[in-house]
This record gives sequence, C-alpha cells and structure tokens, in this order.
Amino acid sequence: MTNPDATPILTSLQSLIDVVAKLRDPDEGCPWDLAQTPESLTPYIVEEAYEAVHAIRSGDRDAIVSELGDLLLQVVLQSQLASEAGQFTLADVAQSISEKLIRRHPHVFGDVKVSGVEDVRANWEEIKAIEKGKTTELLSDKLSSYTEKLPPLTAAMKISNRAAAMGFEWENIDGVWEKFEEELGELKEALATPDLAHQETELGDLLFTIVNLARWCKLDPERGLSGTNQRFIDRITQMERYIDRPLTDYSITELESLWQQAKQHLKASG
Repeated sequence: MTNPDATPILTSLQSLIDVVAKLRDPDEGCPWDLAQTPESLTPYIVEEAYEAVHAIRSGDRDAIVSELGDLLLQVVLQSQLASEAGQFTLADVAQSISEKLIRRHPHVFGDVKVSGVEDVRANWEEIKAIEKGKTTELLSDKLSSYTEKLPPLTAAMKISNRAAAMGFEWENIDGVWEKFEEELGELKEALATPDLAHQETELGDLLFTIVNLARWCKLDPERGLSGTNQRFIDRITQMERYIDRPLTDYSITELESLWQQAKQHLKASG
C-alpha cells in the first residue's frame, strides 16, 4: 500500500516534527513551549478542533488548511512531549491508528462481506467491543463514554441515536412532540419554584427532547445552534454600525428598533 507520491507529504511532516522539536529544545527552544505539559495543552486540542470544524463549514480553502495545520500541531506536540518522557512517539500514534483502521475494516482489508453502511457500523462496534475484552459492549458503558468525552450537546445527540438504535424510540414524531410539550410544562412549573437544581434538571430534560426532535427531523443541533450564534453576532455588529454611542445608552425600545433594522438589512443583503 505504499504511495509513490508520499515523499513530499513525509518531507513536510518531518519538517513540522523538526520545528516542534526545536521549539522544545532545552537550550534554544521557546520558553512558552518548554513550559507546556500534556495537560496544559489539552484545551488547545478542543479549541483547534472547533476552529477546524468552523473552517470546514465555511468552505474557505485557506482557512481549512490553516486550521487543520493547527490541529495537527497539537498531535505532534503531544507526541513530542510523550517522546521526551519515554512514553511513545508520533510513529507509535500513526501505527496505532493504521492498525485500528485495518482491524475495523475487514470488508476492505479482509474477506468480510457487507451490504451497506449499517453492516459496517455493526461490524465496527462488534470489533470495538472485542478489543475491550468484551463479547458485547453494554449500552450503559457506551452512553457513559459519550458524556465523559464529548460536549453535552454532541453527547446528547450521540446518546439519542444510540438509544433509538437499541429500541428506545417513539412510534412516530407525534410522540416526540408530546414529550416536548410535557417537558416544557414541567420546566415552567419548576421555574415557579426557588429550587435551582430542579429548574436545571427540567431545563436539561427539555433540551434533550429538542435533541430528539432534531434527530427525528434529521437536523444537526450543533450546526443549528452555531448558525443562531453567528446570526446574533451579525445583527449586533450591524446595529453597532448605526449608532454613535454605546448600546447600553439605548432604551429597550430603541434597541428593538435597531435589532429589527439590522435583521432586515442582513436579510436583504443575503
């Protein structure tokens, strides 16, 4: 499976490895890089992953290249620190994922036959469970892994999908809407009490139901919320172009008028 065009790729990757090693050089390296630990760098992994996703969704070629590079840097940095500690190297990381992909794709690298995506997914989960020393992976273990490793909204969608696949599902979308109305009513009741913990519980139940609605309608809640966040920022930005003093100096009526003006302007401009 050797790629005859791999030399430029390997050369560029080696260049990045050398740059990172230089940054970590005890005598001539960068003080900031030398002060880092695997734990101190973990927030940057999450940050760079989100920025890469944003770039991909924007379709901006240069931004995608830049942000994927930043994300790759985090992998190389973690591997460099581990190598210095005698734990593992970037080669180990690459070898591990290569072996995993081959192992979990027996229909590509072996003689297993599949008829579609669902067969592939089922094989993947079965092989994954065997790797963990289990004949099957308990649903509770899988759902717990989502909450441990993913942001809450992403975890909720994963949990919803997996639970539905195991039979925890409404017969039709009317049942989901009924659940939505039920949870909305319970949240309103909770908000009429002074019990903050109860209020947050009911808010969480309502949000989880909304995630289920998104799943039924084949919508991406992460993308939907991200779009709303950006539209809100865009409207505030447009409002600030109309004013000559801080927004805090305006009344709520004036702010509403500015908001509607900004909304119409952005809608007209596409």
